[in-house]
Amino acid sequence: MSSTSWMWEQHQFLMYQCFPLPFAFLFYFLSKRGYLSLTHRYLFVSVGGCVLAVVTMGFYSLLLFTSTFIFILLVLSVDPSCVHIWAFGIQMLWQTFWHLLIQYREHYLHEPVSIRLFLAVSSLMLLTQRITSVSMDLQEKRVMLTNNTSSRKQTCVMILPLISYTLSFTTLLGGPLCSYSRFVFLMEGIGLSCPSSPLAVVFLKLIQVLLLEWARWCLIYFLKHNMYDPVNSGVLYGILWIWCLALVFRIQYYSHWRISEGLNNAVGFGFWEYSFVDSSELSGLSDGDFWTTELSSRMSEYARRWNFTTALWLRRLVYMRCKHFPLFMCFGFSLWWHGLHVGHFVGFFTWAATVKADYHIHKHLWPQLSPTWRKIYTFLGWINTQMIVTCIAIAVEFRNMSGLRLLWGTYVGLFPFANIILLFILLKLERRC
Repeated sequence: MSSTSWMWEQHQFLMYQCFPLPFAFLFYFLSKRGYLSLTHRYLFVSVGGCVLAVVTMGFYSLLLFTSTFIFILLVLSVDPSCVHIWAFGIQMLWQTFWHLLIQYREHYLHEPVSIRLFLAVSSLMLLTQRITSVSMDLQEKRVMLTNNTSSRKQTCVMILPLISYTLSFTTLLGGPLCSYSRFVFLMEGIGLSCPSSPLAVVFLKLIQVLLLEWARWCLIYFLKHNMYDPVNSGVLYGILWIWCLALVFRIQYYSHWRISEGLNNAVGFGFWEYSFVDSSELSGLSDGDFWTTELSSRMSEYARRWNFTTALWLRRLVYMRCKHFPLFMCFGFSLWWHGLHVGHFVGFFTWAATVKADYHIHKHLWPQLSPTWRKIYTFLGWINTQMIVTCIAIAVEFRNMSGLRLLWGTYVGLFPFANIILLFILLKLERRC
């Protein structure tokens, strides 16, 4: 197998994300020099998204085009205060149908599922974020769209930014989630006041991706040549092996997020807007930094930092709107959004329970500790967080019972179990007090 074939086989999704980079640089150059008017910018981004969808997903790109078409119809025909209910319901039913179809073909028909379908459903999940983000903006009157049905030109002027936002090639295959208002502001703001080129910023992101993928390759090499044997391997070795396996899964996400950030930076998003406030921050749009997230010593911190813009979206969509059990409702909806696999049920409800446990444990222990013991508590908290995240990653990524059996075989599953037991004890003590 040639090196090119190996790269494509092992990093197909990353290669798809890198494909639009030259067009992103071209867009920024033409926009900055004034060759593209605002209308032409919207057309460039939306047509680019349509082409990318067809090239990467083929026939299944119709999943995205159908969702976008229905959403535009809703915006044009439904009162803004009711758009969110309709958009949310229709989009989630459409997405759930395809998730269940994949499960049916995998588990009942035992048929291989096309990578193009997986890619289309993954993009459909991201499209759900953007559609519901706009619908909530309309419901809360953060965005006002005036629809003058007597003028076709005015209608086109109104819906073109919406189509561009939903089908933008910068966010079609990956995040981060950007609000519609910010998207319009960034599209309008690309001009002579921007830095000369985002090339250095994007190059740095690509170097980070290469380092992440090199670390991932090393971990995979270790796992393949040092297989875990439940009979002959020790407990500590089993825990180390399963932790490395979960880290392999997580590094994949960090690589995809860095590529997505670089693609957004290449078109001028997220790396120049802070220059107006004398900030050196060059990554205004980010889903998470490896070191910041992985060094979290509490589960609640990890939950907020992991997939940052999605966490904010879930907080706004579910957590802040639920009057009863908002935390469990938020993770329950995340389970629904991700596809309703068996492993998802275990993973996301474990995540919710351990975040709840973290709140109570920290509230009871932290005020009673001296500075020295707080350092020890922080270190032990980091180990506990890593073990719980390992359980969640294995359960979610395996999606079936094999991942759960692996967790119990290596005793890693005892960590979240102990946290949940401690949560019940503390809740009982609180009621007595």
